[in-house]
Amino acid sequence: MKKSIILLGIILLASIMPTFAQDDISPERKQAIDSLALEKVRDLSRYISIIGNKETPWSEANRVIDRATELFMPGSKMAVSTLHSSTVQYHEVREYFNRLMRLNYDRVEIEWYNIEYVSDLVRQPDGTYVGVITIFQRFQAYDIEQGLVYQDVTKKDITVYVKRKETQIGGRLIGFWDVLLGDIRVKETTKQ
Repeated sequence: MKKSIILLGIILLASIMPTFAQDDISPERKQAIDSLALEKVRDLSRYISIIGNKETPWSEANRVIDRATELFMPGSKMAVSTLHSSTVQYHEVREYFNRLMRLNYDRVEIEWYNIEYVSDLVRQPDGTYVGVITIFQRFQAYDIEQGLVYQDVTKKDITVYVKRKETQIGGRLIGFWDVLLGDIRVKETTKQ
């Protein structure tokens, strides 16, 4: 009886093992996922520049907000800071984009640079991998009469989620890794 229970346990473990192996990320796959995550962050950077640009038509800005929102996990928040206050405010992603579009300046320039991973992807108990990408954001605001009226540089951490998903193509179930962005936190804001 004991031998049959042990044998049954080994068979069960062997049948489960391939499932776990499929969820492991090979070094080649990890490199592709890292590239995809960095590309999504670069896309977000472009979207933020378009949304913040006062010359972008309202309808185009709203279309870009929809695209930018799709990059995020539901419920994600964006941190906002300023040199005038030590308080960091958090806004839902869509609310952040809407506020950005309505900033009361004549011209806004937002540039992201030094985009890089600061933490490697770490597997969570649910099979999701989580990592952090750090960026620096240069923000400049202009007034027609006064010229440059505000500028800062903010170091931000972006949480990245990598999840295993499935889709059906031609009647076959195909597995793939998807990358979504999470909360964006402020690490520090400094004068430029």
